[in-house]
Amino acid sequence: MSASSCHKITTASPQETQQFGRLLGSLVGAPLLILLSGELGAGKTCLTQGLAQGLEVPTDEPVTSPSYTLMNQYRGRLPLYHFDLYRLSGPEQLEDLDFSAYVEGEGVTVVEWADRFGEEVGVGLELRLAVIDETTRSIELRPGGVGETLLIEHLLARWAGEETS
Repeated sequence: MSASSCHKITTASPQETQQFGRLLGSLVGAPLLILLSGELGAGKTCLTQGLAQGLEVPTDEPVTSPSYTLMNQYRGRLPLYHFDLYRLSGPEQLEDLDFSAYVEGEGVTVVEWADRFGEEVGVGLELRLAVIDETTRSIELRPGGVGETLLIEHLLARWAGEETS
């Protein structure tokens, strides 16, 4: 992937990371695979909570990390499938979860710790979160294809507009 296709934004608080996710969710069309990576506490679940808001998941349905359940499903404008691969020991466990059926479905599939299994997870919109300090996060966006490239361009244009308003 060329460096020109990589974009980076910075958020100054968990609320702003969530706001970025909400904007992304409001722009997403199905199906989409979103691959999240970053150390513990980088904001992967926080961003996913915002994404769920943008997908109009009911606010009375808490969006939590599926660390122990491995996958949570939410109903919104589009179905949201939230996977956490942290506890998986190998790619064969993806088959046990019927992972490909979700990715190939009509919803939005978010995968935390996607980098643990590389291409076995699939190609999609990569979001790499990094801790800068206690509240500040860097989010690197890498498209997996033309659709994701257009989504990122639209997202960044809208994000720049929200930051200045």
